[in-house]
Amino acid sequence: MHYDTLVLGGGIVGVSIAVHLQERGRAVALVDRRGPGEETSYGNAGLVERCSLLPVAFPRQLSALAAIVLKRYPGANFHWSALPALAPWLLAYRRFSAPDQLVATARIMQPLLDVTVAEHRRLARAAQAEGFFRDTGWVKIYRTEAAHAAEREEIPLAAEFGYKAREMSREEVLALEPSLKPSFRSGILWSDPDSVSSPGGVTKAYAAYFQEIGGTLLAGDAQTLAQDGQGWSVATAEGAAGAREAVVALGPWSMDVLSPLGYRLPLAVKRGYHMHYHAEAGAGLSRPVLDEEGGYAITPMLQGIRLTTGAEFARRDAPKTPVQVDKAERIARSLFPLAGRAEAEPWMGARPIFPDSRPVIGPAPRHRGLWLAFGHQHLGFTLGPATGRLLAEMMTGEKTFVDAAPFAATRFG
Repeated sequence: MHYDTLVLGGGIVGVSIAVHLQERGRAVALVDRRGPGEETSYGNAGLVERCSLLPVAFPRQLSALAAIVLKRYPGANFHWSALPALAPWLLAYRRFSAPDQLVATARIMQPLLDVTVAEHRRLARAAQAEGFFRDTGWVKIYRTEAAHAAEREEIPLAAEFGYKAREMSREEVLALEPSLKPSFRSGILWSDPDSVSSPGGVTKAYAAYFQEIGGTLLAGDAQTLAQDGQGWSVATAEGAAGAREAVVALGPWSMDVLSPLGYRLPLAVKRGYHMHYHAEAGAGLSRPVLDEEGGYAITPMLQGIRLTTGAEFARRDAPKTPVQVDKAERIARSLFPLAGRAEAEPWMGARPIFPDSRPVIGPAPRHRGLWLAFGHQHLGFTLGPATGRLLAEMMTGEKTFVDAAPFAATRFG
């Protein structure tokens, strides 16, 4: 079997790349060991975050760092055994979390983020997936004035980028989401983002559209990727598949393929968990709600109310330790009338992240015909279609809609 391009990875990023290339006339095979949208792209908060301004940062205040080290903050957890290997990455992450670096990263990412809603909506129309989408934005609640004041500093930057942020009293938030309990002080409504009722469902719908326009889905092991003459080949359930170009879009598993090829990119993972809950009779949400002080978000999904946790620093494949779910659930019950759990155990996934909180999008530095697209940190679902467009434009020689240089793998040496 021979194609123009092999795309390795069936998450939202890989599916979006495959769609954009197929739309441009390439013969594309999308290869994954599982079905589309069944790994990291399944388990997020369902946000299409056009106005995600400052990256999630390493804590700068000693009190915040102490709360994490002492495991008092439910939004973060870590495995002691993982810290020695993570130490160099964490030091680099801390360096990129300086205030001036965060603003610089926001300015680099903004042109890519600015198109995320429009790019998702275009694919959703083509894939007949618009029923998953809501244009109600999302709301962030604050339990203290200090927390609200810290977030208020982002509003001038949001206004500079043309995004809408409305500060709200507790009463205004409750009028917007009447099922919430008055256990908070205030909120901010971010109107620009969309949200979806099933990130995995959206990814599958985009993959189905990819097939409708002539693309091929193959079950295969990406770690069998090898150079084959002037191109690349990978083993699949239907035999060897070859192409002149290959794209590594495997999220947290990307370095499993690239390390044997000699690449040493500083990719780490932030593990995260979610659990679905039934709501008490008559209760519901019309948009995601983020309680950062509580370390969780709650989002209305097809499966129920999804509670997603913050970050866990651990080895990617270490056993689950879903203590954050239990901690966050106790706090969330003071905000929203959750009933019983809808699943036997929490879901766990891993967010791939570079220390500068930017993805790698572009050609592999030392291998002709090999392309990279991973490391989207907390914004993988958001950035999938925009990444697909950018990489497809690069691969087909089109003028790119944003400057791709800040996302080059060569920035790491």
